Parts: sequence; structure tokens; C-alpha cells
Amino acid sequence: MFTSDNAAQVLLIILSSYLIGSFPTAYFVGKVKNVNIFEVGSGNMGGTNVARAVGKGWAIFTGLIDVLKGILAVLLARDLILPAQIGVATSVSATCVVVGHNWSLFATVLTASIKEGKLKLIVRGGKGAATAFGAMLMIQPFQILVAATIGLAVIARTRYVSLGVLIGFAVANIWLILLVGAEFQKPILLLYAVALTVMIPLRHWSNVQRLVAGTERRLGERAT
Repeated sequence: MFTSDNAAQVLLIILSSYLIGSFPTAYFVGKVKNVNIFEVGSGNMGGTNVARAVGKGWAIFTGLIDVLKGILAVLLARDLILPAQIGVATSVSATCVVVGHNWSLFATVLTASIKEGKLKLIVRGGKGAATAFGAMLMIQPFQILVAATIGLAVIARTRYVSLGVLIGFAVANIWLILLVGAEFQKPILLLYAVALTVMIPLRHWSNVQRLVAGTERRLGERAT
């Protein structure tokens, strides 16, 4: 995967994908409405928190831009930076764009403050669902759309967005692993599957705890 022949391209993919993922859509949407998205609701940089804090229309806009981040990162990597190794380009870019969204450099810097002469930095970011969806569209479009449909059905039935996201990505990830095992997808894409298996539950861990405790917010509840 990483050789002396493609080292420069892989590093460029890592950097460009991370920076694309780092674009803090929800933060800027909140600023337009005079809301600090990190200080309301869950404090998360994602569409669900925007829906609660600002409104559904802005949440849809936020989600679409975050999906496009995943698509753009993969397109740039596989079509322009490393077209000779599409599998490597796709897997690395898909992983790094989600990392960028979850641990955003731009959001962290934009919300930095100075107190008592000391720089205070808090690592900010989202939970990666929309951006991971965009990247997955470039890998297995039919499978992720089916998985998304299942996730949406869970959300419609329970009004728990986090539960729908977790179930939807579990379906998509298992499907990708099975396709790799059946040799319908490149083995390097297991990197992305493993990364999502770690990142999606990790970033939703507080949601999992609230789901178990019965205190998770349902879709439509306003943020405070």
C-alpha cells in the first residue's frame, strides 16, 4: 500500500482528505444563526444537533455538505492524485476524511481561546455519519443506500437518530467485509471497514450509553 513509489501521493491524500473532512459545516451554519453549535444540545458538529438548535432546513443543508465532503475527498484521491492505485486512494481518503470531520483542525482552531495568557484548545468535531456515508457512496453505492434505508426505517420507528446510524453502518460495514471476502471488492478497503467499525461506535459511545439508560434525545426535541 505505502511504498517509495507512491509515498508522496499517499501523504497528499492523507492531508487533503483530512482537511476536506475538517471543514466545520455545522459551526458556520450556527454562526449564520448566531448559535455556537458546540454550546447547545449535544455540542456535536453534525446535522442532528443543527436540527435541534437551528432547524430542519439548515440540518439538511449541513448533512448534504458533509456528505459531499466524503464524495469530494474520494474523487480527488482516486481520480487526480493516485489513479493508478484506485483501491489505496479510495480506502485512505475515505478513512482520513472521516477522521478530519470527527477531529476537525479548523473547528478546533476557530474555537480556541486565550485565558490568563494561555492558549486553550479543545479538539472539536462531529460523529462522522454523513461524511462516512458520502465516502461509502463512492465504494458501494447500492449497499450503502440499502443500509441507509434500513437506518431511516429505524429512525422513523424509534425517532432515535443515533440508533438508526449505528444499525445502518453496521449493515453497510458487514456487507463491505463480505464483498471483500467474496473478492468483489479490493482487500485494501478493509482498512476503511475497520476504521468505521472503530470510529462510528467510538463517536457515538455517549449515545449508546443514553440509549441503554433510556435518556437519549429523540428526533424533533429541541436543544437547550
